[in-house]
Amino acid sequence: MATVTRRRLIGITAAAGGLALLPVGTRAAAEGHLVGWRGQCMGAVASLQIHHPDRAEAERLIAATLVEVARLERIFSLHRDDSALVRLNRDGMMVAPPPELVALLSDCRRYWTLSGGAFDPTVQPLWTLYRRHFAEPDADPSGPPAAALSRALAVVGFEHVMAGPDRILFRRRGMALTLNGIAQGYITDRVVALLSRGGVDRSLVDMGEPRALGRRPDGKPWQIGIADAMEPSHTTQVLDIVDGAVATSSAHGFHFDRDGRFNHLLDPQSGASPDRYRSVTVAMPTATAADALSTAFSLMPAQDVLRATQALGAGRVYLTNATGRTEAIGA
Repeated sequence: MATVTRRRLIGITAAAGGLALLPVGTRAAAEGHLVGWRGQCMGAVASLQIHHPDRAEAERLIAATLVEVARLERIFSLHRDDSALVRLNRDGMMVAPPPELVALLSDCRRYWTLSGGAFDPTVQPLWTLYRRHFAEPDADPSGPPAAALSRALAVVGFEHVMAGPDRILFRRRGMALTLNGIAQGYITDRVVALLSRGGVDRSLVDMGEPRALGRRPDGKPWQIGIADAMEPSHTTQVLDIVDGAVATSSAHGFHFDRDGRFNHLLDPQSGASPDRYRSVTVAMPTATAADALSTAFSLMPAQDVLRATQALGAGRVYLTNATGRTEAIGA
């Protein structure tokens, strides 16, 4: 059983042709080979296991996965000076952008519209404001000054981003994007597609957000546990997943300040860090959708979450309030 926590590790467990999955170090059955890899990927501990009748093909799939993840990281990362996203934020425009960046921004627009603007990747100036404010040794515990917050909010708004195959343009100077609320899911989906093309029909891929391909080798659903936001070592719920993905967001995942009043879930309308839920878990057909919507729904009242889920016609949402009570919404 996999347990959902933010950036705990990257893991891929995959089998081709219905072969059984075996733990690393276990001798594979005669009809297949288990090839494993452990290391670092996207700044996290990573492990890959692929069971395939052709050892060379399993090794090729692992190598291809690592190359693809590294390539996408060079597009979406905020922590690499040479990434496409960092260059876009620096220059305010990009000519002939990578097609993956255009595609992901198209997904962003879909979830921005669906959520009524709650999902908005242009909140990066707010993140920068809070980080710089609370990095000061004598930082005001009540947060940044109102004037500074107003200036940051003036350059927030996905409606001011133009994105197409030829160019991406910010209509306001000082805008910046963060894709941290969706890129992990997108990369997970790309890895699943890569493995599927390689003949893998059963896998559990976790690039920060877990996605299941098919069923487990024993025919049962994959099980994904939801960690308690207050006690990550404790699993509060176990979801059975077949051909789907799960993502969890929590205001307790990261705080800018010692008192925990300001968290990473930033409202693009007010600039505040609402603590509406203890955690929000979203199960969707794709990891991209689950990732983006777990962020958006964390900022939305339950009735709006219900309307958005009904508009999608798919998925299930679990809203856990401050007392630990969970409300399930969706199919």
